[in-house]
Amino acid sequence: MAGVARQRNEWVEGFLFVGNHLALDFLNTKPILENGPQELLPNAAALERWLTASGIVSSHKDRALVRSWRGSRVAEAFVQKLVGFRERLRTAVLRLEGGLLPGDAFVAELNMLLKKYPQRTSLKKHESKLGLNQFFELRQPEDIWTPIASAAAELLSQLDASRIRKCESASCVVHFYDTSKKGSRRWCSMNLCGNRLKVAAYQRRQRLGDR
Repeated sequence: MAGVARQRNEWVEGFLFVGNHLALDFLNTKPILENGPQELLPNAAALERWLTASGIVSSHKDRALVRSWRGSRVAEAFVQKLVGFRERLRTAVLRLEGGLLPGDAFVAELNMLLKKYPQRTSLKKHESKLGLNQFFELRQPEDIWTPIASAAAELLSQLDASRIRKCESASCVVHFYDTSKKGSRRWCSMNLCGNRLKVAAYQRRQRLGDR
């Protein structure tokens, strides 16, 4: 699946990667940290760092192009559009987690993006057989819609919805795709919320035992 993220450190260049899917890692660019909700994509410079950290932009040529967008009005306007889409995607994911399909308006918006910014496909040799390679041509900020829209569509239509979840911590808004064998993952990360919740549960048991 094109949107499934590769294994990586949880934090890369100041961004959280625990979603196991590109669309969820994108959704998680506004986590709740110690000082409350924090926007990790406030401008084009931040978007540049996330595109590199996520692996969307990897070649030297594309990195140089994205770097040239810093301070560009077009790029800054695109970031605001992207952030707005992210929040509408959040609503769609929450609906999916609640057993509902995304709203018609969001489906129509996503279909428009998929039509206007389609993924391109080519054949590529992989050892002794041919495989399909998906790619997109990066020329302007709007071209970033291609991998984002494709990943969002894949998330909402091709993955097991029962394994798309929000972290069980009430103070966390991070979502993830559970790829564990038993499908029992509960937290965004053991390091972030898992240990804290386990300690809190232990302390509650201790208090109840002292009564």
